Amino acid sequence: MKNALLKLLAYVIVFTLAGIFIVKFAAPQVLRAYIQTGIGNCSSIPILCMSPEETQVVFKKDDQYAQELTPLAFPKTKLSAPKGFKVVEELVKKPFYKKKRTRSAEAVIYVLYEPPDFFIKLFPQVKKAGIKNNYEFMRSLMFARETSINNINDAFFVILKSIFTPDLGDQKKVKMLQFKSEGRDYFLNYNLSGPVNFFDCSIITQSGDFFKVYIKDTRKALDLDKAFTIASGISPA
Repeated sequence: MKNALLKLLAYVIVFTLAGIFIVKFAAPQVLRAYIQTGIGNCSSIPILCMSPEETQVVFKKDDQYAQELTPLAFPKTKLSAPKGFKVVEELVKKPFYKKKRTRSAEAVIYVLYEPPDFFIKLFPQVKKAGIKNNYEFMRSLMFARETSINNINDAFFVILKSIFTPDLGDQKKVKMLQFKSEGRDYFLNYNLSGPVNFFDCSIITQSGDFFKVYIKDTRKALDLDKAFTIASGISPA
């Protein structure tokens, strides 16, 4: 099975970035207008004007809760998950990335793994902006803001941010954090305000491996500590 993420990103390159490059020499106002027309603005997609809070809060695994989890092994990843959640590796489909809420009432955990320098090889043009690895790529994506588009590189990352962000419920109530724990860099987006808890965790290891753990907790059984315990336990198979 081909990697669904690659298909999705190829779609973006062909049908969206083509238009951006047409106006590559345009003023920032034109670039922002193009993005607003084709994708949306801060009103329709609030997260496009949000950035992670760089917190000094130290997240640690809940060892007692970790003992309650069930170890699972997939072709590329290993992690432990709670009972009652469907766990899927690399079966991310377009509806997963849509901005609208999914109708499924199923509690689910999606996991994704990509090797070091994956994004740099996929988008070699970002090297011109000084982006050299998966961490720098994800940081540029997470801090991209529709109101701060000044050049083609800014527009590129705003587009990817709109696509990489999965269903998080009411985006106006989403919290974004960036932190380190046990040598790993984390970008954590979460929303605990509605009838469903959402957690979207991007992880970059010291060796440059990239993991994404998305949790849709329809039973509201997880808090931040438990979600972190699940996400932090992921590793290559």
